[in-house]
Amino acid sequence: MHLILILVSGGLAMSWRGVNVSSSGTWAQRWQRSLIKLIVPPLMLLISAIAVIWMGPQGQMLGQPTGWLGYGLAWGLWGWAILLGLVLAFKSWRLINQVDHCSQIVVQGITVRVLENPVLFCAQIGLWNPELVVSQGLLKILTPEQQKAVFIHEQAHRYYQDTFWFLGLGFCRRLTAWLPGTEDIWQELLLLRELRADRWAAQQIDPLLLAESLLLMVRQSVAISEESCAAFSCVAPQNRMTERIEALLKDDSTLESDSQLNYWSWSRVFFVFLPLISVPFHYRC
Repeated sequence: MHLILILVSGGLAMSWRGVNVSSSGTWAQRWQRSLIKLIVPPLMLLISAIAVIWMGPQGQMLGQPTGWLGYGLAWGLWGWAILLGLVLAFKSWRLINQVDHCSQIVVQGITVRVLENPVLFCAQIGLWNPELVVSQGLLKILTPEQQKAVFIHEQAHRYYQDTFWFLGLGFCRRLTAWLPGTEDIWQELLLLRELRADRWAAQQIDPLLLAESLLLMVRQSVAISEESCAAFSCVAPQNRMTERIEALLKDDSTLESDSQLNYWSWSRVFFVFLPLISVPFHYRC
């Protein structure tokens, strides 16, 4: 029965992710929809594993015997989750440690770390208190006005603590990378994160200048870990960049970040706790 419980949870998680990601609706609707689709499957699997571990390998449930196979699978799932979390934490620590060794200067009143690289690059790197990292190429090629546009965009990532929250979302992504639609959901969240930062920056500077800076930087995009790093020109499919440019060049009301929660959508998160209901039906022989 324990094995069946885990397999049922896996099937529900797969069906949850199997639905195509929709790009319709406002920014807030798309954000909440994608966020729920990303975090519910791993939570469902992990809580199912907790229920099985809690019940133990011996006994019966609903008149059917339990065994070591489901119990071992539950421990294996949690072991993989812990190992994955440690790997992500180590990679983040190593990246932050590399940033700490970069020289520090002040550009336009903002303290930045300078990366010895001729390629255009700018990103917030870190967790709760990220640092702004720019390349020598950006300081040499972009005009002061373009640099300011890029810096303000990156300040939005710091304001929303994107590097911290996306480390946790990245964990959910990697834990269930085998589920269908995972990468599409991740790319949608990355796009929405950048759209939010673009919108925040466009309220302080000329959107056209921001779009111009983005076009210059995507030509020399740098591949870097997307966890604990929010880069201005993060590597993304071309259609995502096109949507960012179009959103900057027009007054798009769908990007208004309405903070009101959709309680009906978020109420589905409570379904991940359903496996715990099976615990009272288990008894030891």
